[in-house]
Amino acid sequence: MIKNKKFRLIVSNKQNAKVNMSIDKALASCFKENDLPILRLYTWENSFTVGLSQKCEDYEEFINEYKNNCAKRITGGGVLFHGHDLSYSLVLPSNDFEGLSVKQSYERICQFLLTFYKNLGLEASFAKDLPSVQLSKHEFCQIGYEAYDILVNGTKIGGNAQKRAKKMIFQHGSIPIYGLNNKKRVGSSLEEFNINMDFEEATKRVIEAFKESFDVEFLNSSLNSIESEKLTKILEE
Repeated sequence: MIKNKKFRLIVSNKQNAKVNMSIDKALASCFKENDLPILRLYTWENSFTVGLSQKCEDYEEFINEYKNNCAKRITGGGVLFHGHDLSYSLVLPSNDFEGLSVKQSYERICQFLLTFYKNLGLEASFAKDLPSVQLSKHEFCQIGYEAYDILVNGTKIGGNAQKRAKKMIFQHGSIPIYGLNNKKRVGSSLEEFNINMDFEEATKRVIEAFKESFDVEFLNSSLNSIESEKLTKILEE
């Protein structure tokens, strides 16, 4: 369960893939046991990311298409395309989830996403809860089906990944706002369910869904000096 009632809320400006993923890394690596948990919401330039065990240069076609705007995530998974999506990152103290397995923590954390979609009038559920869905991995994150992927009206939308350390749980994921021409890469979006909103409205609704799901208070925040210094070092690597 999420026990903390106060969260830092960081809403970032649109960034390239390297900056977005470096911010994630800085927030996760600087987190201390007694720090306030963090919800970060952010958007992207047209770009793509790859999982921790992959390399951007292995995808020459996409490197050319996205003008080298690629970065590695601190979580696993396959290729994920950005620019049409609103993303979130969560940094949470591990002791909030003491006694829960990885799968149980996924189920608990993702409740705000189910609430977000349901508040839009959409039928949202986990892939594992639909007997008709066959779980499978795929080169493109949005096409495969993991147990805790979220499906809307039986169709996958978005995805989530998690990294765990002794003192913190880091989780991030994406909410596709607009559709792209190549569904074989990116899967479905809100637009395809006749939900038309901009990133500002989507951000507001995610914040509301999080409050509704976990009864928390948000403190508007930005990177502190330690996190900013760490970010600078990561970007220089």
